[in-house]
Amino acid sequence: MTQALLAFLTIVVGVAGCLGYFWASNLLLDKVLFPARGPNAGQNINRANLLRPWLFLFPAVVALGLYLAYPVFATLWLSLNRNQSGELVFVGLDNYRTMFGEAKFRESLRNNMVWLIVVPAASTAFGLLAAQLTDRIRWGNLAKSMIFMPMAISFVGASVIWKLIYDTREAGQPQIGLLNALWMQADGGFFSILILKVLPVVLLVGIAAGILWFLWAQIRDFADGGIWGKVLRGLGVLVGAWLVFVALSWAWGAATAMLPYGKPQFWLQIPFWNNFFLMAVLIWLQTGFAMVILSAALRGVPEETVEAAILDGANPFQIFFKIKVPQIMGTIVVVWTTITITVLKVFDIVRAMTGGQQETQVLANYMYEKLFVAVDWGVGSASAMIILLLVSPILVWNVYSARKEMR
Repeated sequence: MTQALLAFLTIVVGVAGCLGYFWASNLLLDKVLFPARGPNAGQNINRANLLRPWLFLFPAVVALGLYLAYPVFATLWLSLNRNQSGELVFVGLDNYRTMFGEAKFRESLRNNMVWLIVVPAASTAFGLLAAQLTDRIRWGNLAKSMIFMPMAISFVGASVIWKLIYDTREAGQPQIGLLNALWMQADGGFFSILILKVLPVVLLVGIAAGILWFLWAQIRDFADGGIWGKVLRGLGVLVGAWLVFVALSWAWGAATAMLPYGKPQFWLQIPFWNNFFLMAVLIWLQTGFAMVILSAALRGVPEETVEAAILDGANPFQIFFKIKVPQIMGTIVVVWTTITITVLKVFDIVRAMTGGQQETQVLANYMYEKLFVAVDWGVGSASAMIILLLVSPILVWNVYSARKEMR
């Protein structure tokens, strides 16, 4: 009862305080500082109207400065100091040198890069595919609701669900983990080879072909645009070429792998691949978000352009990739960068499922362990600044793209 009463009083005081501030600020502005009377009445009204928005924004600016700007500068200062015998001693960049010298930090940085490549791409692609397909069926709204439903689950809750899916029991015991229950049905026969070898190889080769098509488009249009456009296209070609090599090497590995049929697998302990099992959780969560935003964008594509393409003999694939996707590219970029920011801050999934063990460490979990487990405020703050450094350019680009899209 006391907590309920306290919450009620907090709401009342907060609302009353806001109303009182706006009433008092208007009174001060219109009656004291710039009264609308006398020979300068018109000039005072204009001055008051120019100052009024900033007066209303003042509480929000102070709150943001107190809860956002100050912690950033405080963390930067801590990253340049080290706690020695209970006192902060300025050490400059020593914390950063120590951090970059640790194998766990390099592991977390490498894993974050893989997350950045896989999760935004897969979530955006699945969301775009779901948005296009659900708009073409009668029960599309029901399908959208089912796809969007994981967004209502917390990251920790989703991690617990997927940890049960990946659960492993010893051989000879009933497998309660869904993935192992399916795996134990594989016996090396026709369907096992089809599902575990042929389909992955086809999928990976298809991904490589799609990336090659993208590379060809970038190389073909390389002469277009300014110097920055050429630089970005060049970087895109390099990254794309590396991704093609990775996809084809994975396809070769899937085709030649000797799979341990009949043995339950400890999925979250398989080096490198366990990262992808963790990524599946975030992709599952973020696909619904991407679908909702991109579905709204697809509905905004003018029907006239689609009808003109149909009259010109375009097939459904050409309409989708050459008519619809270019018109919603701005929205796709915003969705992509938003998911990218989420990926850079991913912590709950790794913490709940592996704790950063078995080579699954990520930057946010590394920061947590340094700050609150090892109580190393200097290196922990340095890792926090690295995360901020990675997030900030993407955040600025996201805001710029969103404003451009609104205009």
